[in-house]
Amino acid sequence: MATSYTTSAILFLLLIAFININQTQAGNRNPNSVVLGLTRSSTSLPMPKPSKYSRKRLSEVSDMIEPLRAVRDGYLITLNIGTPAQVIQVYMDTGSDLTWVPCGNISFDCLDCDDYRNNKLMGIFSPSHSSSSVRDSCGSSFCIDIHSSDNSFDPCIEAGCSLSALLKANCSRPCPSFAYTYGEGGLVTGMLTRDNLKIHGSRPEMTRDISRFSFGCVGSTYREPIGIAGFGRGVLSLPSQLGFLHKGFSHCFLAFKYANNPNISSPLFMGDVAISSNDNMQFTPILKSPMFPNYYYIGLEAITVGNISSTEIPLNLRAFDSQGNGGMLIDSGTTYTHLPEPFYSQLLSMLQSIITYPRAPEVEARTGFDLCYKVPCPNNRFTNDLFPSVTFHFLNNVSLVLPQANYFYPMSAPSNSTGVKCLLFQSMDDGNYGPAGVLGNFQQQNVKVVYDLEKERIGSRSLSGT
Repeated sequence: MATSYTTSAILFLLLIAFININQTQAGNRNPNSVVLGLTRSSTSLPMPKPSKYSRKRLSEVSDMIEPLRAVRDGYLITLNIGTPAQVIQVYMDTGSDLTWVPCGNISFDCLDCDDYRNNKLMGIFSPSHSSSSVRDSCGSSFCIDIHSSDNSFDPCIEAGCSLSALLKANCSRPCPSFAYTYGEGGLVTGMLTRDNLKIHGSRPEMTRDISRFSFGCVGSTYREPIGIAGFGRGVLSLPSQLGFLHKGFSHCFLAFKYANNPNISSPLFMGDVAISSNDNMQFTPILKSPMFPNYYYIGLEAITVGNISSTEIPLNLRAFDSQGNGGMLIDSGTTYTHLPEPFYSQLLSMLQSIITYPRAPEVEARTGFDLCYKVPCPNNRFTNDLFPSVTFHFLNNVSLVLPQANYFYPMSAPSNSTGVKCLLFQSMDDGNYGPAGVLGNFQQQNVKVVYDLEKERIGSRSLSGT
């Protein structure tokens, strides 16, 4: 769910016009998969020094543990924001930096979000009901970053800040409204806001109140119905603001069969506890993208189907070109794994040559997935079918054997002792710009993933019996 690189200018202008008319946020206080995008270029002017608040790192908080819950296309983390705390559930997204919540004293508007009209999971943050909520200022490094896709001084100069005040990072005028884009045209607009954030430590009874946490208070969106906690490496991200980027975080996503079950969750670890115990883990290096340095790239060397290894895997899945395109983005905000052509079609051919079940073309046409098979279901119950194993091979001799449910998944309940399972990989829409491939969250379920940022590596281990 990383920031997008294709946004229609006409759509953007129409949306901004809509938002100017319909924004309900108080001015004084304030499922399709997605890929990567908008380059945040740095200005050639001298950058102002970060404010004392953005420099603060929470050394007294060595660990953080929060539950993650599965929904139909991702994983939710609960944020407790404000005084008194308001509970908002948002996606955990390693492919973006900004943390934002649906926001508004009256309503929250989401365009083209019909599938989520009855979704009550997210909650809406009301800044007027929090005694500690304030607009972020132009003197904040977070304000500079949110507007950094162009000259970052422009919005605050228009807001009335002098250049001298900007360079000294002491302009107290409110940070202007922002627009932040996501893959496949998703867009959010809002105001950068500061408020208290409550987090949980290594034991359930341990909590910490983080003052002046910076996040987007979003009143209107396009195709983004639920808030997002950005876990990238930029200054706006949640790990960055909590001081965990020099350590790391880890998770083991629940199986999607538990989606929308409020009683089942899995832990998200941040800090020392995330990287201290990694027995039987295999680690592959984090690749440094010159185009998108805030995100997590790894190198894919091969995919093995059964005993057949893929041939002619493209070099750009493990290296970057001179413009910075390439690499395999690991993204918890993208649902399915994406692979570039013609490699993706070669993988389909390998699977078709091995699998003997009859195809289900009507389900392929309805769902958009490229390989669907009719499988026997004794007593109308799905079992582990005779699909070949799929193994990803990453740099540093790392092999990840995917659990079968991570690539062939039931499309509906079985009937007449027959069911249909589809391959949940997809073709990369534009493998020539940005990442060459994306490792989505569906392929990470029941897999322990460790982001060891201290040693610049990512570990993985498939967990059985879950």
